[in-house]
Amino acid sequence: MVDMSPQELDLHRHSLMGHCYRMLGSVVEAEDAVQETMLRAWRALATFDGRASLRTWLHRIATNTCLDLLGERTRRVRAFDEQPVGSVDDELETRPRTHWLEPVPESQVVPSDADPAQQVMLRQSVRLAFVAALQYLPPRQRAALLLTEVLDFSSADVATTLESSVASVNSALQRARATLAERSFEEALPNQSVEQQLVDRYVAAFEAYDTDAITTLLCEDTVMSMPPYTLWLRGPAAIRTWLLGRGSGCRGSRLIRTRASGAPAFAQYRARHEGGYHAWSLNVLELSADHIARTTYFLDVETLFPKFGLPLDLRD
Repeated sequence: MVDMSPQELDLHRHSLMGHCYRMLGSVVEAEDAVQETMLRAWRALATFDGRASLRTWLHRIATNTCLDLLGERTRRVRAFDEQPVGSVDDELETRPRTHWLEPVPESQVVPSDADPAQQVMLRQSVRLAFVAALQYLPPRQRAALLLTEVLDFSSADVATTLESSVASVNSALQRARATLAERSFEEALPNQSVEQQLVDRYVAAFEAYDTDAITTLLCEDTVMSMPPYTLWLRGPAAIRTWLLGRGSGCRGSRLIRTRASGAPAFAQYRARHEGGYHAWSLNVLELSADHIARTTYFLDVETLFPKFGLPLDLRD
């Protein structure tokens, strides 16, 4: 047995949170999985002999914790993964929170003290989780890919983690990479300067509720969705019609900037008649080279805002 304190285990919480989020696609489930990992690790500490690093041992436990959770449910999705494109006049149907992919605060999964190259890699891997790419992989393929390409496990380490053979792991990796390649998840992302300009223009246009200015920032095939609603819209014209019609209650909103799942994001607060503002949605922007490709308005603010350290009410 190796002497260990709870504080030493806790040093790895940041990395474990990122790994569990990539596996599960949910900030709530990821937090639960990390907590369960810590409990399992503490109970099993007598079996840790130091032959593997503490980091490797903990991520093995986390991986199997996530696989246990994934065995109990279907994959999380985004509206445009399973529903035909809608219209502004469609009835609004909902699905439970557990049906949808959720964003995660970037600060919880991309360490600020990591070197720039590692930060880029971590953002890209979190983004793959958020855009549902990883959700298309069977859980064990997903685990093999993440352990190898994000955590730098060897095929032998992955085989030990999954209680499999190196040949099976290599086969799983080959299939996982082929699936991601077939679905063409790679997109041209803007450089930092262009991203900042897009974000600044979006904030100014949205807070002024200038729908013409908003639509000039959108790609021709841009998508807007609003979990927990199944409805999603495509194209600047449809989105402008929504904003001027059923979405017009957003006029006069205030935005507070944050980052979610490797992308710029905003806490949106709607104005109250009696004064002040109340939480309305977490808006996540997915950018192409020079436009906004997708906007997702997550309306489950009671769950998500506390995760991002955001208040549910603002004063004037």
